[in-house]
Amino acid sequence: MNKIKGFSFNSALIATILAFLSLSSFNASAIELNPAQQVIQETSDLLYGIIQKDKERLNDRSYILQLVNEVIEPRVDLNKVSKLVLGKYWRKASTEQKTQFQQEFKGLLVNTYATAFKEFGEWTVHFLPMTLDGTKKRITVKTEIIQPSRPPIAVNYRMAINKEGQWKAYDVIIEGISMVTNYKASFARTIKKRGGLDNVIKQLAEKNKRSQASSSQLALEEAPSKS
Repeated sequence: MNKIKGFSFNSALIATILAFLSLSSFNASAIELNPAQQVIQETSDLLYGIIQKDKERLNDRSYILQLVNEVIEPRVDLNKVSKLVLGKYWRKASTEQKTQFQQEFKGLLVNTYATAFKEFGEWTVHFLPMTLDGTKKRITVKTEIIQPSRPPIAVNYRMAINKEGQWKAYDVIIEGISMVTNYKASFARTIKKRGGLDNVIKQLAEKNKRSQASSSQLALEEAPSKS
């Protein structure tokens, strides 16, 4: 597991998500945000407001899935992410396998977001200056996560513009380590070890079911305290 300034990669990814959410604390007047940066800013503003209002629902996995579907997924190119993390295995996969993998991979991301939402804390983000070339279809938005009593963490968002002219994120790079590359290596090892993509999809599905069951049990345990 890669380490980043005392964090495991997954911990750093969660930190990145938290930073993504806490961009509301960023003073946008410091620089004029370009359209790609605005996507990150707008997403964070939406999530920040929702989470502050509905903190008691953050143990509900179905609610987190709703947030991902309504707020995050429209601004992330999940199809592109899936292609990149599977690499050659995506090209060989059937239409059914691609659909199943995307569904279960999104479930894996939902689990990560669920953890991030519950650990929401003090974070600020600094956008690094950049020039948006109107002829480019792909860019990297560079930021730094600023945390109390910790060194800044460099976080870059790879983004691409689609046919509708919308900028969408498809990778996060934390201190030089790509989320896509990290997942790609992990899935490639698992596919070889487990003997194919179907077994990887099955493993993801089982993990997501356990997370769903755990979330449901936690909701039941907390229910009496709300009565």
